[in-house]
Amino acid sequence: MRRKVKTRNPVEPDFIYNSQKLEKFINYIMWSGKKETARKVMYAAFDVIKEKTGNPNPLEVFDLALKNAGPMTEVRSKRIGGANYQVPIEVRPERRLALSMRWIRDAARNGKGRPMHLKLADELIAASKNEGAAVKKKEDTHRMAEANKAFAHFAW
Repeated sequence: MRRKVKTRNPVEPDFIYNSQKLEKFINYIMWSGKKETARKVMYAAFDVIKEKTGNPNPLEVFDLALKNAGPMTEVRSKRIGGANYQVPIEVRPERRLALSMRWIRDAARNGKGRPMHLKLADELIAASKNEGAAVKKKEDTHRMAEANKAFAHFAW
């Protein structure tokens, strides 16, 4: 039986773009409680996105990047009769958003030798064009789910 859904505290929207998603992403970027540093990185990345794409509203690029990097299906391990099966299941919208944010952040952090705001801007632009490491991870997840479609009848 599935656990009761936790009542989570909603995040306040950020004060420049008035977006809850952006504030949540700033929380994902944050390290050791340094929220102001994370904000500076995010807003600097948005300035770079404005410059590179020519789009005066970088929030559109950000939203598109999150949408493109979020997986529709994933595999979950389920034990049936002494064997573990990788069962493909649909991803809930909250988890889809969380995974896309995590994957974009990790892809940006893995690039070495450049400031974080440049790496983050590049990853967001790439994800908005359906390219980049985060989108590749999503495609790998979809491929895994497709390969294990035979076990879909075990879904709970």
